[in-house]
Amino acid sequence: MALNDIDLGHLERCVELAREALDDGDEPFGSLLVDATGVVRFEDRNRVKDGDQTRHPEFAIARWSAEQLTPDERGVATVYTSGEHCPMCAAAHAWVGLGRIVYAVSSAQLTTWRTDWGLPAGPVQSLAISQIAPGLPVDGPAPQLQASMRQLHHRHAIGSRAAGSEH
Repeated sequence: MALNDIDLGHLERCVELAREALDDGDEPFGSLLVDATGVVRFEDRNRVKDGDQTRHPEFAIARWSAEQLTPDERGVATVYTSGEHCPMCAAAHAWVGLGRIVYAVSSAQLTTWRTDWGLPAGPVQSLAISQIAPGLPVDGPAPQLQASMRQLHHRHAIGSRAAGSEH
């Protein structure tokens, strides 16, 4: 399914959340949960800077939706995110029965950028959502947002290198 103006608007908010995360010293990722009527029900950004590497916004959405939404509501909701879900978040998304995922940049794009910048690989293999949860409807990337996301991740990479961090 092609991305429409509504999708792009939600993805732009995800990029804003990613920028907020980076400005707060975190990795640049942000996500929204939008219900079937188009209402944003939950939004969050990465919060891993204090050492808990599971504090991804997509994982927070899965937890929140499991507590706050019925299975039917989860199934017709859409998760918008600045970056394609990691394997942990893709599995959580599938386990709680969330619907469509729309992302701005793919895991493959991010992996290529990190490699180009001389950063080490992460501790978990980068896989496409479809490899983790093949039944999920997934759309992305959004070429219109690639430059913005690349700039945010590059800024994070430079900061990580300066700090001697591996993340």
